[in-house]
Amino acid sequence: MLSANDIGAVVIGRNEGERLRLCLESLSHLKLIVYVDSGSTDGSVELATKMGIILVKLDLTQPFTAARARNAGFNALLSNSPTLKYVHFVDGDCQLISGWLKTASEFLEQHPKHAVVCGRRKERFPNASIYNRLCDMEWNTPVGEATACGGDALIRVAALKEIQGYRNDLIAGEEPEMCFRLRQKGWKIYRLEADMTWHDAGLTQFKQWWQRTKRGGFAFAAGSDLHGKSEEKYWVKETRSILLWGGVIPTTLIILGLIVNPLFLLGLFIYLIQILKIAFLHPVDKNSRKNSFFYGFFVVLGKFPQMIGLLNFASLKLLSKKPTLIEYK
Repeated sequence: MLSANDIGAVVIGRNEGERLRLCLESLSHLKLIVYVDSGSTDGSVELATKMGIILVKLDLTQPFTAARARNAGFNALLSNSPTLKYVHFVDGDCQLISGWLKTASEFLEQHPKHAVVCGRRKERFPNASIYNRLCDMEWNTPVGEATACGGDALIRVAALKEIQGYRNDLIAGEEPEMCFRLRQKGWKIYRLEADMTWHDAGLTQFKQWWQRTKRGGFAFAAGSDLHGKSEEKYWVKETRSILLWGGVIPTTLIILGLIVNPLFLLGLFIYLIQILKIAFLHPVDKNSRKNSFFYGFFVVLGKFPQMIGLLNFASLKLLSKKPTLIEYK
């Protein structure tokens, strides 16, 4: 039987405003909550303090990453409750759905080999923009054994301590990388068929989507650089796909079209074929051809900002420079 001291939560955020209030209120049934703030100027710190939440303010003289914020919150949580059994990480723009925590904790209690359990993260305003809708479709991951989780998940404290938490230096993709190291230690990840959190993406502009997707390309490159030589070849396939569709194919066809024969430019229709293949052979929304088409279109278009993110990673590595956060909100 779990006690009130067995589960804690870590919330990370910056200038989330009303979204942070909703987030913290959705966790109010927990005794142990840590909020990690990274330089908010909108009253977030005052709100958390007023609600009696344990507050951690990150040292902004050090490079900020979500991974560093989660680790700081996790350490603060353990300092206040060394016997903690589970920790739920939540982004400050998310709201925990009623009943989820009971479902998730019961699963981990019954499955001692699982380190992480996550559920369905749902976009609160999917019709506000196509970009919000894309996020909602992206988060609808398969139910069952999984290789990774997102920013919202219930994690077994002993497992997270075993791998020493997240990697502070990763500016993106820190959750899948953390899950990779857990799986290397024999732990399992599971995606339940249950609603977990409401998320307010707030993506209303194309440039926001572009930046977010560019960050994804950076994450794939960083992940494959770290663990690409593993037996799993972590994120090597994804990185090669970005190189092929975002770099090799368009560059080759454009050069041949300009130098050899303009007919080579017709080869760019392969992108339309790829969009239709994703939309009709692997529909993300079986109830909506329109949504599946939009999803396929943006998956293919996304190879280009991902390529920029990949090149960004490669140049920083070549110059031995530290990356800075790629922000989109």
